[in-house]
Amino acid sequence: MTEFETILDTHSFQSKETLKEQLNLLGVKSGDHIIVHSSLKLMGWIAGGAQAIVEALMETVTLNGTIIMPAQSADNSEPSYWMLPPVPEAWHEPIRQSIPAYDPNLTHLRGMGKIADCFHRHPKTIRSSHPAHSFMAWGRHADDWMSEHPLDDSFGTSSPLGKMLNVDVKVIMIGVSYESCTALHLAEYLAPEYTVSPQGAAIMQDGERIWATFDMVDVDSDIFPELGTAFEEMNPGVAIDGKLGQALCKVVPMKPLVEFGTVWITEKRMSEVVVD
Repeated sequence: MTEFETILDTHSFQSKETLKEQLNLLGVKSGDHIIVHSSLKLMGWIAGGAQAIVEALMETVTLNGTIIMPAQSADNSEPSYWMLPPVPEAWHEPIRQSIPAYDPNLTHLRGMGKIADCFHRHPKTIRSSHPAHSFMAWGRHADDWMSEHPLDDSFGTSSPLGKMLNVDVKVIMIGVSYESCTALHLAEYLAPEYTVSPQGAAIMQDGERIWATFDMVDVDSDIFPELGTAFEEMNPGVAIDGKLGQALCKVVPMKPLVEFGTVWITEKRMSEVVVD
């Protein structure tokens, strides 16, 4: 959709101030800690675009709160798994040998959207050290939550998600739903009977670029919409639905969602074992 088409499809003027009003209606306030997933194109035309949205979030939660966004760079990963798109098998080893090492400032975000790209550019945004599955944060807990991110614990208890679990964090989904809810990967790590696959990424170690290998828990976001629906059915009223811009928006507490998801995924895995 062109910008002109977006303007024609926008029903009323939207700005940073109108977004802040909507955030207040969604219960987002100063001191909140929020993990944000978003789709700019569904929000309609907004004066200032992604910058206005990032500033609206910052001015709403203030430095007393924390904003977190996934900052994944999945193209710094084992190339033999790449499917969208795949690359020739003959390229796999040259890719492992030549792809630049992860740099939190330079490595681009893959598939995270324009709002996340804008947030990444803010000088006070801190990005974690995982080469493929990093997070980034601004505000009160940014330094602490982004300080360590082990290679073999992309979404586990030692990751930024794990550090966030015992704090009152809200998951905000703007124009997206549970399929984009990265916090549910933590439930996949917490549930027993998980499997792992070998992974790799280019990193800097002792001043040299190396190709590091590690095991990663197998994750499957395709199950998240069903999980999210079950969570809301079992916990009526727990999700706040509204709009941000013109996009449908959902606000959900992270800890109850992850705890429910851990049980739900455990039961699903056990049932699959019984069937097998």
